[in-house]
Amino acid sequence: MLFLLRMLLLTLHFVVAGVLGILLGLCRPFNPDNSRLCALMYSRPAMWILGLKVETDTQSLREHVRGAVIIANHQSNYDLFVVGGVVPERTVCLGKKSLKWVPFFGQLFWLAGNVLIDRGNATQAKQAMLTTTDTLQHKDTSIWVFAEGTRNLGKGLLPFKKGAFQMAIAAGVPIVQVCCSTYVKHMRLNRWHGGTIMIRSLPAIPTSGLSLDDLPTLMSQCWQQMKDCIDGLDAQVERAC
Repeated sequence: MLFLLRMLLLTLHFVVAGVLGILLGLCRPFNPDNSRLCALMYSRPAMWILGLKVETDTQSLREHVRGAVIIANHQSNYDLFVVGGVVPERTVCLGKKSLKWVPFFGQLFWLAGNVLIDRGNATQAKQAMLTTTDTLQHKDTSIWVFAEGTRNLGKGLLPFKKGAFQMAIAAGVPIVQVCCSTYVKHMRLNRWHGGTIMIRSLPAIPTSGLSLDDLPTLMSQCWQQMKDCIDGLDAQVERAC
């Protein structure tokens, strides 16, 4: 019963936050700080509705130099609510073009200045990559990417796609890694306390001076660091349960 009530309230909240986000976007369209404000509108009420406690250790993310590629693990559609509270200022997200057609959220996502990519169109995807490079270098803005490219559904960190790392190397900007504990395994939405989630950011990795020849090593380094961090967060959550 509690689960059904939470889903009803979450759906209502999703619609209300979407409408408010669209109004914000219409007032200042494509402002790169819209994403952070909209993420907060989605995240904080949702965490209260779901009864989830989020513990964060994200100093390196809060203090990062603008113009960074931020990569995070991608577990489920709940990521919108879970990591929304740690999105830093002037950060836009890289997403699939199909998101534009999701009612309320899609229009908000576009107006917030996020980058939409048609992965099935190589020409458009290349143009979007050039746009993101310019954004990182000249517009005092960071880009958030779920480096796995798809949801892992709590089954472990999937291999990374190249796009985020190519962007960072092309723009010569640092990579900031954000790791979230495997909350999909621990959520108990039919209980008052839905569970505990831990989020930690890792020290920035500079890419200045790197070339595409360094891409495999960079991807492997980031993947292993994030896996080790997520495993550590999961162990902490297990001990706290």
